[in-house]
Amino acid sequence: MSREIEDDEYEEYGLNDFFGRTPQSSYFEIARTANQNIVEKELEKVFRRLAVAERMLEERGLDDELEKEISRTIIDKDIDERTATVFIDLVGAIVTQCE
Repeated sequence: MSREIEDDEYEEYGLNDFFGRTPQSSYFEIARTANQNIVEKELEKVFRRLAVAERMLEERGLDDELEKEISRTIIDKDIDERTATVFIDLVGAIVTQCE
């Protein structure tokens, strides 16, 4: 079961920028004001990458034990940092195309 990461948790991990925003809140701020075609195209890339990763897991035999491991690592510092990186990459990709 997944959960949303709170802003104070990003602060705990040192993932707030110097304006006190998280990568997630920065993304949503940019996504609301950016060219929507660009935002949609970049989101589609992320979802496509997720679909590839899921297919790779399934091809390798996604069994109950692996499903349990995935569930256990949803709340994990490394996963939080990787999620933040995805948001940062999205912001960068959107902003550079909107300039």
